[in-house]
Amino acid sequence: MILYITIAVVTVLAAGMVKPQPQNDMIISRQQMLNQAALLFIFSTLFIVSALRLNVGNDYVGYVKNMHMVVSDAFVVTEFGYNWLVRIIYGLSGFENFLMVFAVIAFMTIYFFMLTIYRESENFWFTFFLFIVFGFYYQSFSTVRYYLAVAIVLYSMTFVFKQKWLEFVLLVLIAASFHKTALVALPFYFLASRIWNKWALIGAGIFCTTFLFLQDFYMRIMLILYPSYRETDFLEGGTSTINIVRCGGILVFSLIYYRQAIRDNVRNQFYFYCNLGAFALYTFGSFIPIVSRIAYYLVVTHIFFLPAILSRIENKKQRYFFTAAIILAGILYLAIYLYRGQYDGVRILPYKTFLFHELPLLIMSER
Repeated sequence: MILYITIAVVTVLAAGMVKPQPQNDMIISRQQMLNQAALLFIFSTLFIVSALRLNVGNDYVGYVKNMHMVVSDAFVVTEFGYNWLVRIIYGLSGFENFLMVFAVIAFMTIYFFMLTIYRESENFWFTFFLFIVFGFYYQSFSTVRYYLAVAIVLYSMTFVFKQKWLEFVLLVLIAASFHKTALVALPFYFLASRIWNKWALIGAGIFCTTFLFLQDFYMRIMLILYPSYRETDFLEGGTSTINIVRCGGILVFSLIYYRQAIRDNVRNQFYFYCNLGAFALYTFGSFIPIVSRIAYYLVVTHIFFLPAILSRIENKKQRYFFTAAIILAGILYLAIYLYRGQYDGVRILPYKTFLFHELPLLIMSER
C-alpha cells in the first residue's frame, strides 16, 4: 500500500507543474519544457509500476491462461483485436511472453488516458488528481482489456466535441476490438452531445421506468449482444451503491450551478448528460449484467466535469469549499479502495514484480 500511496503523491505533485501554454512551433518556452518533463515523469512512473507487476490484479492469472488458449487456437470469447495483439507479441517473442502483453496494454492504456487529460482538461492538476484518487489507474491492473477500451473511448470524446463523427466511430470500433462493451459509447456519447429540452428529459425518464417491469425483455436483448454471459455469474447483475451516491451527489452539485457552469457550455452539457445517464443506469439498470462496466464509459467523464464546474463558481468561498470537499472525498475514496486492495474483486495487494517473484508453478502447469 505504501508503494501505491507514494505513486499517488509523487505523480499528483508532478502534475501541479503542468501549466497550459499556447502552442508555438518556433519558440519552446521554459514552461513548455517543464510540462514535457513533468508529463514524461508521470507517464514513466505509472507505466513502470504497471508493466513490472506480476500476478497483481483480480484477473491476472485468468489473462495468462487466456493468452495461452489464444495462441493454442482454442475457443476464446475475447475480442479479435486483443487476440491479434497476443499472437503478434508471442510470435515476435518466440515464446509465451505474457509479461510483454501486459506491458504493451499498460502503455496504450496510460497513453490514451494521459493524452486526453492533457488535451481536454481545463485544470490538468485537478483532473489528474481525480484520475488517481477515483482509482481509474489502479483499477486498470484488473480487466486490462476493458480499461484499454475505456481509455480509447475517452479519447474519442475529443472528436465528439469537434463533431468529427467518422473519427469518433472508428476509435470506438478499435476500442470494441479489445472489449465489446465499448460499443455502448456510440449511442451514449451521441445522445449526450445533443441539446435536450425538458420534454425530451421527461420522455427519457419515462423510458427508464420500463426497466422496472420489462427486465426479461431487456435481458434477452443483452444476451443477444453478449451470448457468452449465458449461464454465468454475470447474469446476477448488481449495482454499486457507492457509484449511485457519487453520481447522485455530482448531479445535485451540477444542478446547483447549472446556470453558471453548464447551461451555456456545450462540453459541460455533455458531461452533465453523461453523469445523468450513469445515474439512471445504476438506479434503474441494477439487473443488467455488470452494469458498472457499461456505466463507467459515462462515469469516467467525472474527472473533467468536476473541475469544469468548480472553475465557473463565481462565489470564491463556495468555490474553495467545494474544491476542498471534493479533494477530501477523493482521498477518502482512494483510502477505502486501497484498504480493500487485498480482497477478491480488487487484488492489487500485495504488489509483486517479476523482478523478484515468479508465477506459482501450479498456475503455470494449468495453462
